[in-house]
Amino acid sequence: MDLEKQLKEIEALGNQHIGTSTDTPLRADAFEKSDLEKITSIKKDVENILLTLGMDLTDDSLKGTPNRVAKMFVQEIFGGLHPDRKPKSSTFENKYKYGEMLVEKNITLYSTCEHHLLPIVGKAHIAYISNGTVVGLSKMNRVVDYYAKRPQVQERLTMQIVKELQHILGTEDVACVIDAKHLCVNSRGIRDIDSSTVTSEFGGKFKDPQTRREFLDYIKLETEF
Repeated sequence: MDLEKQLKEIEALGNQHIGTSTDTPLRADAFEKSDLEKITSIKKDVENILLTLGMDLTDDSLKGTPNRVAKMFVQEIFGGLHPDRKPKSSTFENKYKYGEMLVEKNITLYSTCEHHLLPIVGKAHIAYISNGTVVGLSKMNRVVDYYAKRPQVQERLTMQIVKELQHILGTEDVACVIDAKHLCVNSRGIRDIDSSTVTSEFGGKFKDPQTRREFLDYIKLETEF
């Protein structure tokens, strides 16, 4: 098979964006290696990529790049893969009996597209209706950050956030909307710099059109200081 045909088949597979499930696809042995072992292995792989591209790794600007990239992959942008890094999410009794929806909007989101390993940058908006328990506001941001820090597709990320908060709060009444730009669209391929992708997941009472509309109207409100 010639190279041009191989490249076309690879591109076609990538464009299919084949979905799996709401769980991040991980092997059973995903966490047998320590962070240091993973960094050491990835460093060699990054070195090989750069050398294959013809880069001079003896240059002062490049010689530290393989190590920096390896550490970034393991401990930063893909740090959310490890379950030990899941944020602790204590809940509290809703003693003030607040019964309306609580909305945390404009949560900054940085993730990585699993199809091209390019950034996803956007905002997440979350709401829930308490059934007797509440969670600290910053914990919602931390849940978003944890699930974002892994190779992702936006649809899965949206569902994972809702599923996790439903588990934490003990209620189905959770919703999430994400509006994000994908650099695999904005900086390569079609190179459409203006488009963004919107995904949503509505659980429990948020499936009701009136409740859903109330949430979406809150998102539109301007935040003033």
